[in-house]
Amino acid sequence: MHDPILSDRLLWRANTFRHSVHLLPGQSILELGCGEGELTRALLHVTRGENPITSVTFQGQSCTVASPTVEWHKLGSFPGSLAGRAFDCIIAMDLLDRDSCAAFLSAIYELLVPGGEILFYESNPWNPVRKLRRFFLRLVGTCDSRNLIDRPGLCELLSASSFIRVNAVFNDFVFAPLTRPAVWLLRNLSILLENAPMVRAMAGSILVHAQKPPRTKLLPDVSLSSHHSLRKAVSVVVPCYNEEMNVRPLVSRILKLYGDYVYEIILLNDGSTDRTAKTIDELAAEDERVRVIHRQPPNGVGHALRDGLGRATGRYVFTMDCDFEHLLPEFRDLFDAIVDDSDVVVGSRFSRHSVLLNYPFLKIVANRAFHTLAAILFGRCLRDVTNNLKIMRREVVENLLLRQPGFAVNAEIGLQPFILGYRIKEVPISWVDRTTEMGSSSFNLLEEGGSYWRVLAGLWLKFAFNVGPYRDLHRKASDVDKPALVTAVR
Repeated sequence: MHDPILSDRLLWRANTFRHSVHLLPGQSILELGCGEGELTRALLHVTRGENPITSVTFQGQSCTVASPTVEWHKLGSFPGSLAGRAFDCIIAMDLLDRDSCAAFLSAIYELLVPGGEILFYESNPWNPVRKLRRFFLRLVGTCDSRNLIDRPGLCELLSASSFIRVNAVFNDFVFAPLTRPAVWLLRNLSILLENAPMVRAMAGSILVHAQKPPRTKLLPDVSLSSHHSLRKAVSVVVPCYNEEMNVRPLVSRILKLYGDYVYEIILLNDGSTDRTAKTIDELAAEDERVRVIHRQPPNGVGHALRDGLGRATGRYVFTMDCDFEHLLPEFRDLFDAIVDDSDVVVGSRFSRHSVLLNYPFLKIVANRAFHTLAAILFGRCLRDVTNNLKIMRREVVENLLLRQPGFAVNAEIGLQPFILGYRIKEVPISWVDRTTEMGSSSFNLLEEGGSYWRVLAGLWLKFAFNVGPYRDLHRKASDVDKPALVTAVR
């Protein structure tokens, strides 16, 4: 009622929901406490109208959303008329109260399909602005009747209700006192503050994500290949180092969701010491589109990507890491952007509509410092061009000059197209740092950090003075000159 950026905030939350549950077309959504349908509209927008939404209000409001995919219920009790039904995902805001939480969560649990997920936004009782308001309300004889639950309490209650993969994180520092001009600053600071030790406990909300057993859920058998121009046109390049746990499910789901796009999948075994080599050889034997390169030393993700890009023959080249299986539904946004007159599309972890969970704070600081300085040096808004989740037109790949042996090659691949005048677009994605189920990452900030700064300095010398280690970086004369443009989807 008093939020000056209500529509923006609900759109952020709807996107967070879509990214967090990795929504696929056809999966059903139950929205609890929909009120007049403001969040329903945002959900309808981000799901493209492809998911049936059941919106429930408890307070007598009338939902004003008119859509054939939205079903509206007004309930006096819960689950009421929903009893016996089952949904793939449930979203709610400010509905968990310590006095009634246990019974409410039990009912929600029964409304989920096996493997179904919930995403709740709950007010954080440790928010300092909320504490001040409660203090002054008590002075005038009024009190907030809600019995809010803190983060450990939410985790405990959800676990006691038989949910698994329970994750409760502090979220959203864009809270009162709030003015429109402050929104941009607060939204960008949220990325840091939500992951900063101790400070994050003062966030405005707690984002709760959990799953009903089993851990592996049945997914709809759908194809996300909707662009005819991408048919059999995409080379997928994936470096693999000790990825036996990740590579088979990744390749299987790429072929299932985007099989019509795939011209080839190039798997680069970069000196793995586990069963990765055997696994990718098996995949190649099962599908002729899977191609395997067993690299010889020197090893390193930079060497691997350079070899993979050099072998790719599709009209578009898609680079990704091997632990990106959970992100696959979001690749659809990158494919949409590349056919919409872009030369390079980057999946951004640091856009306003991105979801960043369990990300190491020092890595966030280093990433933000790098991109802030890059924006100053090159005069463009750059949010996350160092992420190894990119799709590029083939002519872009042919013009790259890659020198880095390690992870800093991602900075080369991200910045060089801008210097060469290609059109770059960044689209938001979700990012959850590796869990034990995915194995461990070989990235080490202390070892790799200096290489990123050397790339930045070298490319700036090329950009400003046409000197330095990248002075030979040039765009082929056959390419049609296009104005440089870097776009960040907010």
